[in-house]
Amino acid sequence: MSKADSIRVVLADDHAVVRAGIRKFLEGAEDIQVVAEADDGAQAIEVIKSQNPDVAVLDIQMPEMSGIDVTRWVRSNARSTGVLILTAFDDDPYILAVLQAGANGYVLKTANAEDIIRAVRSVHDGQSALDPAIARKVMAHISGSKSSFPVESLTDRELEVLSLTAKGYTNKAIGVQLGISDRTVQGHLAKIFNKLQAESRTEAVMRAVALGWLPSDLGQLPEA
Repeated sequence: MSKADSIRVVLADDHAVVRAGIRKFLEGAEDIQVVAEADDGAQAIEVIKSQNPDVAVLDIQMPEMSGIDVTRWVRSNARSTGVLILTAFDDDPYILAVLQAGANGYVLKTANAEDIIRAVRSVHDGQSALDPAIARKVMAHISGSKSSFPVESLTDRELEVLSLTAKGYTNKAIGVQLGISDRTVQGHLAKIFNKLQAESRTEAVMRAVALGWLPSDLGQLPEA
């Protein structure tokens, strides 16, 4: 595969040795190219601006700005860059903050190289990648809190949109499947998020699973 066709990655972690290790196995995959590195959050934003990568792989705790702050910046600036959080922290507040910020994936540094490479590819393909341990924590949180707020039922069309979202379809692909425009799909998603009090696609899907509206065997989760 040529460099032009590869998944362009920016890697941000404040530990040089960790970055070197991650870079080595990511670039061992023929379809991934690390185009820049950063050792703090502010530098991560600068290299994302200059390189416009397909995926940004970020640690949570970094000097200047956290990975959560960088994720919020990416989303608020309408960047197409996918965000994969790669960290040692699995505390519930971090997990929820990351997903609410709009990250596409959350993987622990204890994962093996193949799982991290697979996560980068999933994020690039418009899907989310959650470490199994993280997915269990998110599911437990959502299941535990689902009775704390009234839930308005989704329409049949909204359920169709959410079901395709759960399968990793992009707005454009959902529109093609249902014979509607991208903008109409976005409108349905906005209503779904409001009804389920969700901040992201992943949270909406997992709330729907917890409510029994979608099957639990979803495999890869959608883009956050």
